[in-house]
Amino acid sequence: MATRVMVIDDHPLLRDAVRSRVLQVAPDAEFAYVGASIAEAVTEHEHQPVDCAILDLDLGDGKSPIVNTSQLVNVGCRVLIVSALADAATVRGALRAGALGYISKQADIDEFEDSFKLTVEGTPSTSRDVAAILSSDEQSSVQLSERERTALVLYASGLKMDAVARRMDVKPATAQEYIRRVRAKYARVGADVSTKTDLYRRARDEGLVP
Repeated sequence: MATRVMVIDDHPLLRDAVRSRVLQVAPDAEFAYVGASIAEAVTEHEHQPVDCAILDLDLGDGKSPIVNTSQLVNVGCRVLIVSALADAATVRGALRAGALGYISKQADIDEFEDSFKLTVEGTPSTSRDVAAILSSDEQSSVQLSERERTALVLYASGLKMDAVARRMDVKPATAQEYIRRVRAKYARVGADVSTKTDLYRRARDEGLVP
């Protein structure tokens, strides 16, 4: 049975390049969808499931890369990201959102073949350069300013917003703004910290609070 593949990229030339790579490693591949619409890709998968969705994170659609990844994962797609976007926060966010593989567009054909086959099998993978980015990034968190980190630690430790403000010698509205920024930064990398409990767990996991 042919391997059903989707290629989701907003650049026609890059879509053709990915198609060529797929055919090099899976000559019998059937391209169920090739285009730049997440909605159309989701519809195709729901109509007849595909074995692998190859996704570029920068689709030029104004949506967060994490949202696009999540939409595919949520309908059961096995997602392999092939993208020039390879900063640690983006990689971690995409993997947290459920992508099985993440390789850069500079990866050689052998790495592409390995990641493609592993994704079809449902096994996680990354290319060497992406793995190096992850290993060199000591923190899995986003980059917070000193004031944002202080507000996070105080708030996550159990203090109410007024108490956080007093400790920081700022107005409550300012303390609330720091926490809003913290939530926004985590949201950009796919981390849900919408509740105070979520913030505490995140801070605990990153060693900021006991």
